[in-house]
Amino acid sequence: MYAAAEDEYHDDVFPVVPAPRDGSRWQAPADLEEHLYELAEAEDGYAYLRALAVEGLYRPVPLTDFAAAPDAPPLFSVEVPDGRRVAQMYTAGLLPRPHPDVVYEYVTLGTLARSWPEDIDVLVVNTQTPCEQYYLTTEEERQVWADLHDDHHRPGRVDDRVDTRRTGAPAGLVLHGLACGAHLCFANGDAWNTLDWHGAGYSNEVARLEEWWGVRGREEWREVQKRLLGREVSPWYWDFVLGARAALAAERGTPVDPELWRERVESALRERVADGGGPGTPCLPGSDPELDQFVAALRGLVGKVLRYEARFRADGLLPPGGQVRSVAAWDLGRASKMARWGRGARYASHSELVAALERTAHEAGAVYTSWPEFSAGYVLGRCLHFDQEEFGTWYTTVLRAHRSLTTDPESPWLTVDFR
Repeated sequence: MYAAAEDEYHDDVFPVVPAPRDGSRWQAPADLEEHLYELAEAEDGYAYLRALAVEGLYRPVPLTDFAAAPDAPPLFSVEVPDGRRVAQMYTAGLLPRPHPDVVYEYVTLGTLARSWPEDIDVLVVNTQTPCEQYYLTTEEERQVWADLHDDHHRPGRVDDRVDTRRTGAPAGLVLHGLACGAHLCFANGDAWNTLDWHGAGYSNEVARLEEWWGVRGREEWREVQKRLLGREVSPWYWDFVLGARAALAAERGTPVDPELWRERVESALRERVADGGGPGTPCLPGSDPELDQFVAALRGLVGKVLRYEARFRADGLLPPGGQVRSVAAWDLGRASKMARWGRGARYASHSELVAALERTAHEAGAVYTSWPEFSAGYVLGRCLHFDQEEFGTWYTTVLRAHRSLTTDPESPWLTVDFR
C-alpha cells in the first residue's frame, strides 16, 4: 500500500450522478448502465436483477474493515431515518475514482443471497444515479437472487468483448497508453478507456498480481512496472533475432533469405559475445559449448518466427508479405494493464498510473506505426512466451481479440489515432 498524497483525497467516495436538469435523456457511462436505466424507467425490477445476476456488483469497503477482517469484511451499511439499515452497491460503470480509504469489492448476486446479514433490510443499487433501484431483503427476495444467479451467472460470460466507457475518458497520450492494453481488456471484459480503475475488485486485483506476477506490495509493483516499460521482461534475444532480419533487409532489400538471416543472427551474436567479453573471449564455433547451444537455439528461433508469421498472414493478422517488426508490444501491452492493476490493488497512485500510461504510449510510438502492427508484435510475443507452436488457446483467444479490436466500431484501434 502506498502512502497517499494529500491531493489523492477527494469527496467522491460514493458515486453521485444527477439526472439531466433539462429533462433530456441521461448519457449512461456504458451499455450495462444504459440497460439498467431503461429498466428502472420501466419499473422492471426483476429484469434489473437478472442483469445484475449476469454482471455482478461492487460493494464499498473501508480499508479499516479490511484490516480488521481481511477474509470477510462486513457489508457497509447505513441507518436511514425510519430505522432500517441499507447497504449500497454499484455496477462497474458507475464506480468513482479510487479513494485512499475505501475500496470496492466484486460480489455476485448469488453470494449476496447466501450471506446477507439479517440486520440489513434494504439493498440499493446505484443510489444517487438515474438508474438506482431498491430491493427489500426478505428471505423470499433473496431466494429470487439465488435462482437468478444459478440461471444466468457463468464465470467468464462477460469476457471477450470490447467495453468502452462513454463518459469520463481521458485524452491524448493517456488515452493512447490505455489503448495499448486493449488485448487484455478485451480478454477480461474490462473497460479499456477509464482511469477510475477497480478491475475485478480490490482483493481480486491483489490476488491477480500475486498469482501471475509475484507482486505482493508497492515496491514489487514498481519494479515490475519499470521492467515492463523498459521492455526488460521478455527475453532480449527475441528482438535481437528480429533486428538481424531488419538489418539484412536494409542492406539487401526484401525478402530476406531465411538462411542468410540465420547466419546473420549467429555472426551478430558471436560478435556481441566477443565485444562484451574483451580480448581472448572464446566465441568461435566449438570454442564454447554453451554459446554454441545458444546460437543453435536462436537459429531455431528464426524458423519459429517464420512459421508464426505464415500462420498470422493466413489468419489475417498480418497482411500478405507482412512481418513482425518487434515484440516490444508484448511488454508494453502488459505495462498498460500493470499500471491499472497496480492502481486497483492500491500499490500505485493516480499520478503514477498516468505517468506509466504516458510512457507506454511514447514507447509504443517509437517502435510501431499502426495498431495492427502493434497487435502483431503483441501476439507474437504472447505466442513465443506461452504457445510453443501449438496454435492452441494462447493463440486462438488473442487472435479473436485482434479481429474484434480491428473491426468493432467502439474499439480503441478505430477511434484513437496511433500517432
